[in-house]
Amino acid sequence: MEASYESNELIDRLPPHLKQFIKPQNYDDYTPINQAVWRYVMRKNVDYLSKVAHESYLDGLRRTGISIDRIPSMYGMNRILKEIGWAAVAVDGFIPPNAFMEFQAYKILVIASDIRQLENIEYTPAPDIIHEGAGHAPIIASPDYAEYLRRFGEVGAKAITSAHDNEMYEAVRQLSILKEANPLSVENLETKITAAEERVNVLQQKKVAPSEMALIRNLHWWTVEYGLVGKVEDPKIYGAGLLSSIGESAWCMQDEVKKIPYSIDAAYQEFDITKPQPQLYVTPDFAYLQEVLEEFANTMAVRKGGWRGLKKLIGSKQIGTIELSTGLQVSGIFTRMIQNEDNEVVYFETEGETALAYREKEVIGHGISRHSNGFRSPLGKLKGINLSIENMGPRDLQAYNFYDGKPISFEFESGITVDGLNVTGMRNISGKLMLIQFTNCTVKFKDEILFSPEMGDFDMAVGKEIVSAFAGAADYHSFNILAHKVSETETVRTQLSSEEQKLNDLYQGVRDFRESDSKEISSLETIFKSVKHDFSDDWLLSLEICELASELDKEFAGIVRNYLENVRTNRPEVAHLIDNGLKLIKT
Repeated sequence: MEASYESNELIDRLPPHLKQFIKPQNYDDYTPINQAVWRYVMRKNVDYLSKVAHESYLDGLRRTGISIDRIPSMYGMNRILKEIGWAAVAVDGFIPPNAFMEFQAYKILVIASDIRQLENIEYTPAPDIIHEGAGHAPIIASPDYAEYLRRFGEVGAKAITSAHDNEMYEAVRQLSILKEANPLSVENLETKITAAEERVNVLQQKKVAPSEMALIRNLHWWTVEYGLVGKVEDPKIYGAGLLSSIGESAWCMQDEVKKIPYSIDAAYQEFDITKPQPQLYVTPDFAYLQEVLEEFANTMAVRKGGWRGLKKLIGSKQIGTIELSTGLQVSGIFTRMIQNEDNEVVYFETEGETALAYREKEVIGHGISRHSNGFRSPLGKLKGINLSIENMGPRDLQAYNFYDGKPISFEFESGITVDGLNVTGMRNISGKLMLIQFTNCTVKFKDEILFSPEMGDFDMAVGKEIVSAFAGAADYHSFNILAHKVSETETVRTQLSSEEQKLNDLYQGVRDFRESDSKEISSLETIFKSVKHDFSDDWLLSLEICELASELDKEFAGIVRNYLENVRTNRPEVAHLIDNGLKLIKT
């Protein structure tokens, strides 16, 4: 695909199914109000978080090139992130969880390049550049935490999702987009938000068994997003959701928020993205995060395999992979399995394009062109033979009448029979037989025909059992389709009205004043006059004017303060934001 973004060595090595999510940052699209929102949040955060955040936060801001006064550019961040072995890319809002995790495994920070509206300055359910850039980026300057994030990505990318997860992802993405949309850009916005909230609520109320992705997403939420570190009675903040929220970073330190020692139990604690969290987890240090992650990984199908792993893949209805005891990997959309009385998988099927691999590399001649209509195979041991097929050497095969070019009939312990012409076999690097090809073949289980000669050649996977099952393809090069699809729900691009443009022009005037050498107070007075006359509901621009006037003209600053007192009286919902801004000016 043609890249319209600034790339580098780390980004270049990303597979195509991840690159499809990368978007250009379009820095010029940020309005002066956007820049003012960034500046307010960052000034407030740095002032407050210097007291309550993990010690690596402020150092991380410097090391990752995050400016307090200006929204960061991807180019500038990447230039500095390179020094700690990471990179950043811009995306459009939420992306599928597996894709998000896989970016982390490649040491790439995914940054939603949009920024919250002024009305949502304290918190937004939508991912934005404040959350991603000012929250995630600084903490990865800590080597222990950066390694945890990378390892979490590796493990999370293998987590199997469910159909319910996919519905929930799309519902939350749509809600987050609508919450940040400008009413002028979307017809009947409030009605659509209500409908989207109802859809999320309905899905949240569904009684479904949590998938691996749901569980590991909980761990991600309670650590990477909302984690605390240190002592339970006196913790510090490291979670990006807290670091980027001027409301929750203060709220989370109150006694009302229960502090719990972090453990694998956090995987089973649900969360509500639309509300402040009633409890948070405290890890003693970043190294302990890795211990819990490995404990959780030991429960996953990628390590346990078996019928439970295959059942999860069938339920996901997405491309996944099983690995057999011979090392043969089968990637496709799994649709069926047959189990014996001990629940062991004795047969499996995929539908549609399927590929075979060994050690994450496609087996030559066994890609989707050969297996375009799915793949099926019995598993297990042959009836009456103690030696498993995979361990049979050439002499063993001859002893049991497995001759190339000769017809053969045999039965598995499960009762599945195979009758066909043996063509050839393929062994793995350890010499174990992992694939046998038959022609003119019939495979039966009881009275059911599982495979017939008119279906073509029969490639039988060899293996006693399924040792691993995980999301995605073993070799991502195998599939022409992209493993994770970009959502059809796109972020709404705001079209400014003439009034909004005028207000942005006033914000730009104040920004120009701050950055210029000339400090004629009369230009600020002119802007302030326009604000009072035309935009009496706006508070942030008057706060910026007050900040600048405090250094240049105390009398004018007093006039602006009095005006802000009137605004806080008329708009009590923003009174605390004005108070916080005035405290920063005093500081």
